[in-house]
Amino acid sequence: MSDQAAPQYPTRQLCDFLARLTLDDVPAPVIERTKDLFLDWMASAIAGKDAPAVRRIQEFAAAMGPQDGDAEVFVDRRRTSPYFAALINGASSHVVEQDDVHNGSVLHPAAVVFPAVVAAAQAEGKTGAEVLLASIAGYEAGIRIGEFMGRSHYRVFHTTGTVGTLAAAAAVAKLFGLDAEGINQALGTAGTQAAGLWEFLRDAADSKQLHTAKAAADGLQSAWLARAGFTGARQILEGAQGMAAGMSSDANPAALTDGLGTRWATAETSFKFFASCRHTHPAADALKALMQRDGLRAGDIAAVTAHVHQGAIDVLGPVVDPRTIHQAKFSMGTVLGLVAWYAHAGLGEFEEHALRDAEVAAFREKVTMELDDEINAAYPRQWIGRVTVRTTDGRTLGARVDVPKGDPDNTLSRPELEAKAIQLAAFRHGATEAEMRTIIARVWQLEQAADVRDWLPFAR
Repeated sequence: MSDQAAPQYPTRQLCDFLARLTLDDVPAPVIERTKDLFLDWMASAIAGKDAPAVRRIQEFAAAMGPQDGDAEVFVDRRRTSPYFAALINGASSHVVEQDDVHNGSVLHPAAVVFPAVVAAAQAEGKTGAEVLLASIAGYEAGIRIGEFMGRSHYRVFHTTGTVGTLAAAAAVAKLFGLDAEGINQALGTAGTQAAGLWEFLRDAADSKQLHTAKAAADGLQSAWLARAGFTGARQILEGAQGMAAGMSSDANPAALTDGLGTRWATAETSFKFFASCRHTHPAADALKALMQRDGLRAGDIAAVTAHVHQGAIDVLGPVVDPRTIHQAKFSMGTVLGLVAWYAHAGLGEFEEHALRDAEVAAFREKVTMELDDEINAAYPRQWIGRVTVRTTDGRTLGARVDVPKGDPDNTLSRPELEAKAIQLAAFRHGATEAEMRTIIARVWQLEQAADVRDWLPFAR
């Protein structure tokens, strides 16, 4: 990329980088990782089929949007306008809690970036290479903006709903070929719409699906408006009355430009192994390792202490008596109960056992979370798992996992990602194995796709 003098404020420096970015600038391993993330997202979105919250959003789209269009809706195989396709696919991407997460920003990029990019690309007849480049731009921008907003933001705001709106806007603006000024305007319009509050966890409400739905759709809208000449605040992030001023007490402007062109945040993104909130995964990994190491059964465990960072307490703490399967995914006790009794906390375990099994409910009462200074200091860059177990025969045992399954240094291989994708698609009969194998083959060759308008192997 050429070295051009950039304006002084960090948001514009980020926009300048995004505007100049080409696929040739991106290392090959990052492109390959983006395809891994794309497959993982598609399968997660398909798995959202028939989830009640997603159905309500589908009904809204059917009432308010067109009955046909250029963009595909994965869960019902209809087509509609790009806006409503991004809305529905964004909602379905996040509901089974299997979509990716970036540790440092505590952002789920896939659920907001890919729905917006694919919907816009199908409407505009873009190539697979253009989809990849736009998605990388969305990841690189969104992750840095999430890191900029800091830990204080995450205590109250669901970062994927707030920052995700800007990530989607950056991605679609790149897809549209906007210059730095246009991307800047898109971020301004996205930022003034950014929303998403954690309070829904206390009520088992459906808001989390609305967060990703609106982030994807509003990000697309923001880029479209910017292309049409609609203006937004240039310093929506660091300005005196911008997002950081109203939504953060520890914002770090340097994070917006951290390692642009040398540090590829896209490749830092983690996959989910368990079908639950990522904050439960480190402890779940540690408990599973301890039980395997010491030959314990669930009935041998009298009590478990999960040593955690403050973010886990903030998000998981409100869920003390889960009333829905989705809420159970935010219950540390439920997740550890499933791991203890069934050796996994996947989609099937949640559907069959999370709310029905007396043993899991009893185990939930044995679990407490305790703030750990070392783990808290390492978070969010590193998510350490540590548990202490007291056995029924009076022993005290401990285990620690420094790199949970799914993190870049303990990642899912392509065969594991393919198996996960097929399992997710089969969850609510969203796609057959043959359809998913066709999708998998196409994803691995995404940069060669001349046009993504009829890219999915779904019969209309």
